[in-house]
Amino acid sequence: MRILNTMATRAIPFLPRSLIRKISRRYIAGETLCDARTRIHALHAAGFRTTIDVLGESASSSDQAESMAHDYLNLVQALGAENQPTELSIKLTALGLHLDEDACMTRVSMVLRAAASYGISACIDMEDISCTQKTLDAFRELEADGYPVGIALQAYLTRTNGDIVPLQARKSRMRICKGIYAESTEHLVDGASRDRAAINAHFVRHVSSAIQAGSFVGIATHDAQLIDALTSWLQRERVNRSRFEFQMLLGVCEPQRDALLAQGFHVRVYVPYGRDWYGYSTRRIKENPRIAGYILAAMIRSARAR
Repeated sequence: MRILNTMATRAIPFLPRSLIRKISRRYIAGETLCDARTRIHALHAAGFRTTIDVLGESASSSDQAESMAHDYLNLVQALGAENQPTELSIKLTALGLHLDEDACMTRVSMVLRAAASYGISACIDMEDISCTQKTLDAFRELEADGYPVGIALQAYLTRTNGDIVPLQARKSRMRICKGIYAESTEHLVDGASRDRAAINAHFVRHVSSAIQAGSFVGIATHDAQLIDALTSWLQRERVNRSRFEFQMLLGVCEPQRDALLAQGFHVRVYVPYGRDWYGYSTRRIKENPRIAGYILAAMIRSARAR
């Protein structure tokens, strides 16, 4: 089955977009703001928290970056009018980080100012290694300006060992994840390029040290072994559940997500929506080869039935 999954993953670029669209319904709320609102209403009603992301990365023009900023402002206005307690996920490259850093910061500040007026917080997402320092610098400035904002850190990067220190000193709000970008080995913790499980010890250390320093931490992982290790530590240390939350992607490991909620933990679901559904969905499928295997097997069965 592993060989089939690997073959299916490599075949993704050749699969019909209509098939990818069907699979994408599991991972994204839809293409429109209305789709996103419907999904988050359901999640809130079930007891989950939510983070909303307007899909799109690396704006290629100032017009594209401006359009993304307006998409976020429309989202904030709609959620604020309904008094929906949620969080925004913001990628700085989508707002023009690579084009004009000052203009990017103006756009981000505009979005955060509008969000804060409705009691909506935000998390600055972390992107590939070329953006790491610029993202940390931008976050420091936004945090100093008083916006309710947190930042994502990637446990698989060696530099996170140093990056987290000033954040802990400031008691910054953090989202700690393993990391998904394909970085060269020189940037990664030992063993991470060969085995994702090698990241776990670093992940646990970052989460525990940040909580002990007084930061609020979003624990962003679907790794069952990692979740078990952290829940054991949190319970053993009697950490108040208001100090952290678990975070999971829409459509991924839903039984595990539901189990955490049933145990009384706060769980936040990352809800993406927007026109870039194809790029996001193919990334999710590549990250989970078993799904690609199911798709290929279904196509083979369908062809035989004809």
